[in-house]
Amino acid sequence: MNKFSLTTIFLILLGMGTSFSQQVPFVSSNDWAFTDALGRKVISSEKGAPKRDKTVAMFYWTWHQGNDDTSYQVKNITNIVREHPEAMKDYDHPAWGTKKPGFFFWEEPLFGYYKTTDPWVLRKHAEMLADAGVDVVFFDCTNGSLTWQESYEALFKTWDQAQKDGVNVPKIAFLLPFGPVPHSAVSLRQLYKDVYQPGRYKNLWFIWKGKPGIMAYPDNLEKNGTDLEIANFFTFRPGQPDYVDGPTRKDQWAWLENYPQHGYAPLGNGKFEQVAVGVAQNAGPSTNGHCSAFNLPGTYGRSFSMRNGFDPRVDGYLYGWNFQEQWDRAFELDPELVFVTGWNEYIAGQWLPKDNWTGDPFSFVDQFDWTHSRDIEPNKGWGDKGDVYYQQLIDNVRKFKGLAPPTKVSEAKTIKIGKANEWDNVLPQFKHYSGNTIHRDHRGRYSEYYINNTGRNDIVDARVARDKDNVFFYVETAEKLSPSTDRNWMMLFIDVDRDKSTGWNGYDYVINRINPKNNKAVIEKNIAGRWEWESVGSAPISIQNNRLEIAVSRSMLKLEGQPVNFEFKWNDNMQENGNIMDFYVNGDTAPGGRFNFVYKAD
Repeated sequence: MNKFSLTTIFLILLGMGTSFSQQVPFVSSNDWAFTDALGRKVISSEKGAPKRDKTVAMFYWTWHQGNDDTSYQVKNITNIVREHPEAMKDYDHPAWGTKKPGFFFWEEPLFGYYKTTDPWVLRKHAEMLADAGVDVVFFDCTNGSLTWQESYEALFKTWDQAQKDGVNVPKIAFLLPFGPVPHSAVSLRQLYKDVYQPGRYKNLWFIWKGKPGIMAYPDNLEKNGTDLEIANFFTFRPGQPDYVDGPTRKDQWAWLENYPQHGYAPLGNGKFEQVAVGVAQNAGPSTNGHCSAFNLPGTYGRSFSMRNGFDPRVDGYLYGWNFQEQWDRAFELDPELVFVTGWNEYIAGQWLPKDNWTGDPFSFVDQFDWTHSRDIEPNKGWGDKGDVYYQQLIDNVRKFKGLAPPTKVSEAKTIKIGKANEWDNVLPQFKHYSGNTIHRDHRGRYSEYYINNTGRNDIVDARVARDKDNVFFYVETAEKLSPSTDRNWMMLFIDVDRDKSTGWNGYDYVINRINPKNNKAVIEKNIAGRWEWESVGSAPISIQNNRLEIAVSRSMLKLEGQPVNFEFKWNDNMQENGNIMDFYVNGDTAPGGRFNFVYKAD
């Protein structure tokens, strides 16, 4: 019998992936800051305080799958109504197409008309939801006994790897039909047999009150055999479907309600387990607040508030009166868990009155247009404002859950760039995700197909140091840096005054927009807030293997003789220069999207 040392056994187990589900520490967005396209600043760790036992759940749609007819073009309601307003009065208008009843997108998602089997999209979602502080996603399996297995398998695989790469991915759970109907038991048996009984991806399970949590009715399970195992295995929280009536039993949870929402699953002393928070509600006065078509007049869209009516601004749908009012109610009730609807539904069916819907001549039920929709995932149609609901989500999640104090900043230090060990013990370490420069090659919905090969340098660590004359920047990638002659190579954006009204989206300086030469990096200052820059000088740069260092004179950044307090980010391989939404899509950006690292020191 062979004998192995403990070290050898450990390495063998590690190589097999046995019980070591997290191989690197989770990246935390706690200290990251941003100002959104509307000028709203996110709450920062300087103001918050961590709260115990607070959980944020997100309704998530995995039904974007299947073998589509690749000869069929995606139909976008917003585009159709813009180009053919008369189509809203004619179910048979050619603009709606020939597929009946027809399924339509209210707008194009930022990542295109994707399928939820696309690993590239699923990885983006994992990071964005983790960055937002979302703790669990509930998959929509409310229609019949469909559980969208192809999609959840792809998501499990992608999020399991993302977790290993340092992403604090949301845990997963399922929302089954809104009632004690036979097909709810069918779904429970299938999920238990396929996922839970064999213990697959246990590291991703949502645990609630000591057991895997599920929003489902156990009422139709038998009282023996496997059904009895299922009944004892989960913490059941059946979904209550109505927007007005409130709970009809003590164990229910809500998914969407009109303001003021009810508290669910009472804990005593006026406390509750759960409250629903929605972006908008497909309900209105014509149905006394109950579920209806979203294209009916007066429905409670994004710009509607029960307290203030409809936002009178032309672009009122951007400001989230409805969403904020619902969050305010959640703060008032202060539950253990907030259930947010939702992330990425996007699709609506076009139904006739004979289908028991109330629109005339047809109904778009769950989604309709820019105002009458409830997806938080950024979209393309709003241009550089396509992420405002994502930012509003983050701000409210931080208010609900609180934040840990800012990371300690080390003492001033002069860095000799290019010299080994100079950055040892420099704090904070601005960590970012490894493994997220994967390329995309996947079919979208219908005729759409997506390829994205822009992932290049995988940014995993950044640091800043300072002395009385200079500010020093360090960045590290997972593998050796690509040649510095590459287009849009390792650009550093600096918001020196933390003021979005100055610079391009707040960034007053950019370094490496012009490729470095002769060990010098070009420093450029922004002109008038546009994507226009002028050189203000150069700085020594060191490029060694997977590490890049720059020493920038304080005077060049207008920081001489004062404390430093700035925001910054690294970006590699931007494709659409001047489009801030590109930070979500192409190459690698640390931190992602509009987020910035913050460096503040005396």
